[in-house]
Amino acid sequence: MAEIATLILEFIKCVVPPTQSCVDNHRNFKENAKDLEDKLSTLNCKKVDVETQLLNEVCSEKQAKKEVEKWVQDVEKINAEIQDVLKRVHSASYFSRARLGKLAREKIDVLDAILQRGNFPEGLVLNKPAISLPIPVEDLEGEDTVKEEILGYLKGNEVPMIGVCGIGGVGKTTIMKHIHNELLLMESRFDNVIWVTVSYPLNVVRLQHEIAERMNESFLENEDEQSLASRLMQIMGKVKYVLILDDVWQRFTLKDVGIPSPTKENGCKIVITSRKVDVCQFLGCEIVKVSPLSEEESLNLFLDKVGRDILQNQELGEILKLMVKECAGLPLAVVVIAGSMIGVTDVHQWRHALNELRERLRAIVEGSEDQIFERLKFSYDRLQDSKTQNCFLSCSLYAEDYQIRKENLVKQWIDEGLVEELGSRRAMLDKGWTILNKLENSCLLEKGHSEAFIKLHDVVRDMALRISPQFMVKARMRLTEIPDKHEWAENLEKVSLMQNEISDIPLNMCPNCPILTTLMLQGNRALSQIPDCFFANMQGLKCLNLSETSIESLPHSICNLENLTTLLLQNCRQLKHVPFLAKLKALKKLDLCEARIEVAPEGIDMLVNLQYLDLWCPKLVELSTQLLSNLSYLQHLIVYYKSTTLKIKGEEVRGLKKLETFQAQLYDLQDFNNYVKSNHFKRLSNYQLVVGQVEEDFDPSINLSKVISLGECEIGGEDSVVLPDDVEELWIYRFRNFKSLSDIYSLQKTAELRRCFVTECEEIGCVVDMVTSSSSFINNLERLCLDKLPNLSVVANVEGVEATSPYIFSNLKSFGMWECSTMKRLFSFELLQGLQNLEEITVQNCQQMEEIIGWEGEEENHTADATTTTTTFTLPKLRELNLQNLPELKRICPTRGVMVCDSLQLLQIVECPKLRRIPLVGNVRPSPHAALKKIYIKPKELWESLEWDDPSAKNVLQPSVYFL
Repeated sequence: MAEIATLILEFIKCVVPPTQSCVDNHRNFKENAKDLEDKLSTLNCKKVDVETQLLNEVCSEKQAKKEVEKWVQDVEKINAEIQDVLKRVHSASYFSRARLGKLAREKIDVLDAILQRGNFPEGLVLNKPAISLPIPVEDLEGEDTVKEEILGYLKGNEVPMIGVCGIGGVGKTTIMKHIHNELLLMESRFDNVIWVTVSYPLNVVRLQHEIAERMNESFLENEDEQSLASRLMQIMGKVKYVLILDDVWQRFTLKDVGIPSPTKENGCKIVITSRKVDVCQFLGCEIVKVSPLSEEESLNLFLDKVGRDILQNQELGEILKLMVKECAGLPLAVVVIAGSMIGVTDVHQWRHALNELRERLRAIVEGSEDQIFERLKFSYDRLQDSKTQNCFLSCSLYAEDYQIRKENLVKQWIDEGLVEELGSRRAMLDKGWTILNKLENSCLLEKGHSEAFIKLHDVVRDMALRISPQFMVKARMRLTEIPDKHEWAENLEKVSLMQNEISDIPLNMCPNCPILTTLMLQGNRALSQIPDCFFANMQGLKCLNLSETSIESLPHSICNLENLTTLLLQNCRQLKHVPFLAKLKALKKLDLCEARIEVAPEGIDMLVNLQYLDLWCPKLVELSTQLLSNLSYLQHLIVYYKSTTLKIKGEEVRGLKKLETFQAQLYDLQDFNNYVKSNHFKRLSNYQLVVGQVEEDFDPSINLSKVISLGECEIGGEDSVVLPDDVEELWIYRFRNFKSLSDIYSLQKTAELRRCFVTECEEIGCVVDMVTSSSSFINNLERLCLDKLPNLSVVANVEGVEATSPYIFSNLKSFGMWECSTMKRLFSFELLQGLQNLEEITVQNCQQMEEIIGWEGEEENHTADATTTTTTFTLPKLRELNLQNLPELKRICPTRGVMVCDSLQLLQIVECPKLRRIPLVGNVRPSPHAALKKIYIKPKELWESLEWDDPSAKNVLQPSVYFL
């Protein structure tokens, strides 16, 4: 009996728990089903959030992590499974509830796990593999043997480190730039080709940061050298790289920097260029020496600069050859000396120049550094004009190999007083640009990485600093402390400590520099205070730049700098207090852009010589009514920031006869109209005038042209808005009683309008009504943007207009539309005829948009032409077509239509679920010149469902597709 009882108990233990579980699942069936639906809804909401974040973060430098892409795929897959379970749950019989209740509970656990995986605490995206770009470089004259020797080492496995050595100016950097660009073409050989200019003195932390930046990585500013070395070692250890370190002067170890040693096994290479052979030997490099050019190579390079026609004069040609010989085969000397002789055709001048060059080289020991400096100084001396020479020397205040923006350099010359005082600021800018062009043409300045920049060759910069012993230049050297007092010599004329990490100036720091004229401290972002005694012995100071620092107040000793002409405080976002400035009678330029002051500094109205005043300050709320009337010499005035309530009256500036640039918010529309009617604007080269509450914030660092921004105005009558006839850019916000641009009568008189932006105007039904207005101003437009216009139904009303009328929008290049909820068709076929210059189309978040191009006033199946013949729509210059979040978009053009867009480079289709056909032809065949390079698609499934008129398109374009 005992045995039987035991067996029964064991049986109960096996049966009761499953039975109980079955009962629980049956009893909790509805609760489990509800939980499953809620959990799935939560998961899908998270998926939407992740995809939205990806859409914002994925860009040319960032890509989605593989784990994120896998998570999104898993969510989509589990959705199908859960929908099947829910379908079965909702139709479950009484007897299947227990089983389906259990299944629902199991799937809830699965959803919980997926939700947990979707947290991504380290972010959704990562840097794309770094893509090195070709470096702009002059043609290489000679040196083919050296170049091929270095390339041989880089292609082979035996030599991991190469040292390229030679004296300054012999062409080491030029050779390596050509090799760098060739390496980029060897796509399968190396993952990264990294170029970093090291220069003197060696700063390991800066080197670590710059290598990381070239690999699309970034480090925190406050990390120490050892920590950075460890991180850099991990990053570089994952790739097969070529690292080119240009212009190395000092010994270092790869380990200290964090550079993995190149070996046969990892296939990595390092190339060092240096004037010092021992530095390369210390690192274990195979030495490649760069020798001077032959006489024939030097002659060819010289003639490339001055022109070969010069040899037609036999006597002049003989002198030229002798001058080439004096260049000693140094490419830099050849180029610079040739640059100084461009345009000279007189034999006497050439002979005099040759004798002068020989004379200065007579006492120089051949092979020393002095030989290159004297040859370069010869070209400097031939500038002759002292102002041009001083402008050149001023370039050396920037860090070695610094890319100097041309526009900023010209402004700096004006600030330093190196450009002579002329009748207007525009004239001075023109003069500065003329000097810059002369220095470029003489080859003392080199082209930078784009047309907007220039740079100094490091040897040319060394020469400039030799000429200027009164300069102290320690720019971008990661200094944490200001130079010691003994370094501030009494004869210093210019000091540049820009872009360092100086955070503090000692309280007793009082340099004795009575003839110092220029002090550049900009870019020391941690610098928060300056002791009052610091400027006490700088009575000669004329140009002081404290921009991009963290100073909260200026020391009172600044008020005693009575020779100061330029005070730059741009981007000092902590600056709240500026002392009484009335004693600075010589001050011509005061730039407080982005300072946090609330009222204009006291004493400004007494600065009678002030020509440039920038008060683009977010907190500024008060401006003295007498301030502007006293500043009769003002040429440049900015007193606007959108977040402030500061307004000025137009009548306050009418008396400023020399004003050329004006940016301000006027009191109201009537004040604006009165100002325009006064015609004062016709004196201005640039203006940005604002009325009412607007969203746009003009950046004073960008040279905007002539811009009007109007907010919350009411249209009514011919004089409701009086626009300047030379306005180039017009912004319209929240206009009332506004049906179309044609309602603004004064627009018909504008001849220069190029850009127009219209937003949040609820009553606008069409952009332009051709029935009631002239098309002249419309045909000048190059850019048109329409945003949040809920009742807009048509871009242009052409109903009843004769077919012979000229096409409208004939100069339009860029068109954008956002959140225009009632628009169904973007362009009619008639309107499209005028859009032959259109380059960009963007349409986003237009909920009812069905068609981009169509026939006006009739459905496409109403005519035989629309259904039985093929219509070709041509947009020959279209480069970008961007369609996003258009839930009703069915067609880009009619079913029987095709689009010829041979210039199309980028196509973006995001969340357009009903779009199926891409009617492009002629731009998808595989060829080196095929324009369409990038296609962005979301969701991924859309790519598979898209139909292309060209049957080969999908396969050809697959490598260009990016899924968002």
